[in-house]
Amino acid sequence: MASKRISAPARQLLNTFTHHRQPTRSLTTEATPSPNTTLSQTYLDAHLSSAPTEPILNDNPSSIIPPPTQPQRQPQKTYTPPPNPFHKPTHITLHAFPTLEPLSLAPYPSTHLLLPLRKDLLHRAVVHEGDAARQGSANTKHRSEVHGSGRKIRPQKGTGSARLGDKKSPMLKGGGVAFGPKPRDFATGLQRRVYDLAWRTALSYRYARGEMIVLDHLPELPGEVSEGSRERWMRDLLLHNRLGAPDGRTLFLTSDKVESLWDALRGRKTYGLRRKKIMDTIGESRHARALTVGEVDVKDLLELGRVVVERGALDEMLKAHESDLTPGERLNAWRRGQRLEVV
Repeated sequence: MASKRISAPARQLLNTFTHHRQPTRSLTTEATPSPNTTLSQTYLDAHLSSAPTEPILNDNPSSIIPPPTQPQRQPQKTYTPPPNPFHKPTHITLHAFPTLEPLSLAPYPSTHLLLPLRKDLLHRAVVHEGDAARQGSANTKHRSEVHGSGRKIRPQKGTGSARLGDKKSPMLKGGGVAFGPKPRDFATGLQRRVYDLAWRTALSYRYARGEMIVLDHLPELPGEVSEGSRERWMRDLLLHNRLGAPDGRTLFLTSDKVESLWDALRGRKTYGLRRKKIMDTIGESRHARALTVGEVDVKDLLELGRVVVERGALDEMLKAHESDLTPGERLNAWRRGQRLEVV
């Protein structure tokens, strides 16, 4: 059917189309594009105006795309730690004895005398000292340690009584003790760092409440006080300054034993042999107690109403309880740093 419809050959159909030839492009046929200055001049000539105009096209890419801005470098923030209140020294007042008049001021680091109150540390220290002070010497004899024969005291059966072995049985009088106490150690462990911190906390507590008096020298009684009147003189001194029993008693701390002070507190009382040995090292009366640095503990610092301590004894106590501090925070190193700052 298709061959019948198209009777003319395909070659004749193709020859009937007229080909359109485009002219070739060359420099002679193409018009030269006018620059921006030519376009602006043409515009001025057309409007008969000599006013300057802005160019239509601007080949400056900076006017289209803004130049990249350099990021501004922020200054580095350095961390400045807040001031430590424990680095500020405190000044204690040194007093004379027996007048207790102020003489001068002595600086001390706040890590030693301005610590906050820690009741938990004080409790642990007092319990540790109490456990260490227990003798634990109670001793009873077991049935194997009681003197006596091992013969059976009555037959096993036929008597109607309970079964018994030898006479050392705990059920008989004179026999051993079944579960009696034996010598043991009641001491409980406490880290040295914690104990030293508790010690300085007790001193700081007394100092913060105004209950610690620091003496410039040893508390020796004046020479004009006779040996027979030392007890009465010391009692009057304590009551006059409100340091006696009505106000909670006073603890005297010295670096060495002061015989005149010890005698004034002990008086002429007579004690038994064991009690006398104890009182030879401790001066104690109804109004006050005297101890050396080697005999005092945390409980003694907190027990009485006032603490009167010699400056040398205070330094000795503080230097002996610094295990929780760094070498630069200890008392001797701190004082060397203070001297360098003054120079």
